[in-house]
Amino acid sequence: MPEIWEAYVTGPLTTESGAPVADNQQSETAGPGGPVLVQDQHLLEKLAHFNRERIPERIVHARGAGAYGTFTVTKDVTKYTRAKFLSEVGKQTETFLRFSTVAGNLGAADAVRDPRGFALKFYTEEGNYDLVGNNTPVFFIRDAIKFPDFIHTQKRDPYTGSQEADNVFDFWGLSPESTHQVTWLFGDRGIPASYRHMDGFGSHTFQWNNEDGEVFWVKYHFKTDQGIKNLTAEEAAKLAGEDPDSHQRDLRESIERGEFPSWTVSVQIMPAAEAANYRFNPFDLTKVWPHADYPLHEIGKLELNRNPENIFAEVEQSVFSPAHFVPGIGPSPDKMLQGRLFGYGDAHRYRVGINADHLPVNRPHATEARTHGRDGVMYDGRHKGAKNYEPNSFGGPSQTGRPLWEPAQVTGPTGDHVTPSHAEDNDFVQAGNLYRLMSEDEKERLVANLAAAISGVSRDDIAERAIGNFANADEDFGKRLTVAVQALRG
Repeated sequence: MPEIWEAYVTGPLTTESGAPVADNQQSETAGPGGPVLVQDQHLLEKLAHFNRERIPERIVHARGAGAYGTFTVTKDVTKYTRAKFLSEVGKQTETFLRFSTVAGNLGAADAVRDPRGFALKFYTEEGNYDLVGNNTPVFFIRDAIKFPDFIHTQKRDPYTGSQEADNVFDFWGLSPESTHQVTWLFGDRGIPASYRHMDGFGSHTFQWNNEDGEVFWVKYHFKTDQGIKNLTAEEAAKLAGEDPDSHQRDLRESIERGEFPSWTVSVQIMPAAEAANYRFNPFDLTKVWPHADYPLHEIGKLELNRNPENIFAEVEQSVFSPAHFVPGIGPSPDKMLQGRLFGYGDAHRYRVGINADHLPVNRPHATEARTHGRDGVMYDGRHKGAKNYEPNSFGGPSQTGRPLWEPAQVTGPTGDHVTPSHAEDNDFVQAGNLYRLMSEDEKERLVANLAAAISGVSRDDIAERAIGNFANADEDFGKRLTVAVQALRG
């Protein structure tokens, strides 16, 4: 790479194929005033490349910013996982973290009420490990089959071309499992002041397994060392209009100043045997594990300390997939996670290309990828003359015989099953708990934010159904919201 850069800044301007360019100021024409000639391949090449400078933006999480950093192990967790990047205190692993909003397009403002993506790539010696979460510990739905419908309600309506309150609250009202996450979203933490001043979560439940084959279920927590800072709806509206790039700018400039943002990384750990009888379904993405049941165990420190040099190459073309595990870490029966194991990789194969994992930001940095996959867009010929099948007798890479994670016991007939409920499961209990934890000022802001949004729907039945979910979570919550919405709707 250094020699390429040196040649780029010192050598002559060339075409994409390396031929020197004689004139980059004038197109080739038929005489001084004649039409442009098709033989001017430098012109056509420049225009064609320019037309293709942008790949399709992400359907969700289109608006984002990223930075490189370092993860350092601070506590011994080898009794829980055999992952090598977690194998000893003090061990460091290079990382890349992409922050994002969910609903906005690529040109949207940063300071908006929306969950924030928290997608972290660990470049480990056993391959890349991607932890793709949010700044909330829960989500709106618990089954991936509802995800396209949910996102359609958050994006622009295909008829009006605008985001519609009717769509948003119609879906949420008919999907009561969303009540917990919506309470988070319309509370104070719904609009972080910056990417540096918010927590991150793996959100899903994941499997850890140790050298002896013991299995543990874990949830990841990233607690900001900068402290939590949020914006009110009024502050956010002003900032979004004055500086749409506020979060991206803040992240970049803080790193340029040497004020490297950091997070303390912890996990909740549940022995596998306790999952079946836990009071909440531990694999339900709309639920948290109360810390009183499973406290946080610190495992490390994440620091961001290097900005990308090209936003398109390193942020837009970065790809993350929850299916990118390493030995000692694996999935859980979480139905949202199971859908994402396919959905993310498939999105990147469509958006960036089948060889997206070969790009510098995506390829392993501490080891080499050795596959038998060949050809396709952006294939770089790395395999040369090696055989492209396995098994073979020519010395190619072969299987290890040891899975990355331990098998899970499954029973029962196949079918479209409702997610199992545990003793204290329902769609409202944790939303009510969250509401009752808030101070009086926090409750007032939550109700005001929700009322402003619900008052924008066109039908009374949609508004009433939405309010009903919050009333089921807490009677006082519902009463306050009813009064506030009625006042705004007249």
